[in-house]
Amino acid sequence: MGKEDPSKIKILIVDDSAIVRKIFAEDLSKELDFEIVGTAPDPFIARDKIVRLKPDVILLDIEMPRMDGLTFLKKIMHYHPLPVIIVSSLTPKGSKMALEAIECGAVEVLSKPGGPYSVGDMSLQLKEKIRAAAKVRMNRIRKEVVEGPIELVPKILHETTQKLIALGASTGGTEALKEVLTRLPHNVPGILIVQHMPAQFTKTFAERLNELCEIEVKEARDGDSVLNGQALIAPGNFHMVLRRSGARYYVNVKDGPMVHHQRPAVDVLFHSVAQYAGENAIGVILTGMGADGAQGMLKMKEAGARTIAQDEESCVVFGMPKEAIKLNAVDRVVPLHQIPNEIVQMVNRNST
Repeated sequence: MGKEDPSKIKILIVDDSAIVRKIFAEDLSKELDFEIVGTAPDPFIARDKIVRLKPDVILLDIEMPRMDGLTFLKKIMHYHPLPVIIVSSLTPKGSKMALEAIECGAVEVLSKPGGPYSVGDMSLQLKEKIRAAAKVRMNRIRKEVVEGPIELVPKILHETTQKLIALGASTGGTEALKEVLTRLPHNVPGILIVQHMPAQFTKTFAERLNELCEIEVKEARDGDSVLNGQALIAPGNFHMVLRRSGARYYVNVKDGPMVHHQRPAVDVLFHSVAQYAGENAIGVILTGMGADGAQGMLKMKEAGARTIAQDEESCVVFGMPKEAIKLNAVDRVVPLHQIPNEIVQMVNRNST
């Protein structure tokens, strides 16, 4: 495949479908900053190519013959940690395996064409995710995976009815959200979350978090009320916006154009929170590639909300928080493990 260009992102495609390998290779080769260094139909062939070709990013199918992608991923993370993007079908089984892959160290999940995404949308998102994966610091991924249980933060002092918390995340965000949400007390104000994930995966992700947290976590449905002790996760491939009717906050789950190549987009949520919640809101922006959420967080701050960004050292990719900080949209920049305490302190200060 020619002489290597050190300025390009070297990609290895691992999928048992020859058609998928061909489509991905042809499409990705059109990008000037990409180099397809190889393809492999199964993990055994991929293993040898990883050693020989030294890819920067691996695209990995979950369900393959001879050795499943999850088993292979665990071996990669143990012996040769690399940024891995899971490309999986939208079946419930595929979603659960993909989520387990994230917990084992994969940096991103993408659905194969044929679900609610068109091939065009999928291709665009895949390219963005590859660029994000190439910037991932694997030591941060591995640190998240091996950390043990954590204690809950102090209980919130005041029951709140009008407050709410809006969180946005992308690359590395599933594990970051897990760390934040598992440490929040049962009486925390209602939480709205946008995590860049495909359809079906968000439901599986919400179910997994619901098992781990004191609060209730669910995939949002159109018209859901924002309730204390509950987190609503925007469904993949749909935007989520806040609305208000009298004293009641609720969400609209809706279609619409991609924003920052994303649907759901953090900016869409944050702008609506700025409009309808203002000073009653707390905004949090976590690890992720790109600028999604920065402008929306600025609007939240200008509307009187308190805002938090994850610091560079604890981010898997310091993109989204960095852009928000550059806009002076952030009140507090703190490490991931301190964010739950920071949220509780802000709620308590605003409730007195």
